[in-house]
Formats: sequence, structure tokens, C-alpha cells
Amino acid sequence: MLDGPAPRYTISMKLTIDLSPAQAERLRHEADRLGLAPEDLARAAIVDLLATPGDDFKAAAERVLRKNEELYRRLA
Repeated sequence: MLDGPAPRYTISMKLTIDLSPAQAERLRHEADRLGLAPEDLARAAIVDLLATPGDDFKAAAERVLRKNEELYRRLA
């Protein structure tokens, strides 16, 4: 076994998103209007969405946590 605390890793993710031509044009237009690269606008939109999860997400997360509560207790 390793001694000491586990090292901290930074995990990142790269995504490829298929947009319709109209969606891609809208993204480019909005990014230009805001003075941003389209990738930066898309990243900001995702960060914003994930920072404030909706009720459906919260309900699903709570259901999974309750369902696996015994497993998590055993693993702790």
C-alpha cells in the first residue's frame, strides 16, 4: 500500500458537439456579439448550466444516492 494521502489529479474533458448549421451559425453570431470565441461561449454556457443543476438533476442524484446508500456505507 501507499503511504500518505492520495495525490490530487485534475481531470478535464474534451467534447465534440454536433450542431446543426443553424445552431452553429447562432453560436458564432452570439460569440461574435460578445467578443468571444465560439468554444469559449459554449464552455461558459456548460459551466453555467452545471453550476446550477435543475430540480430533475437533483432528484435523480438523490435517488441514486439513496439507492446506493448501503454500498457507499460499506465502501467508506
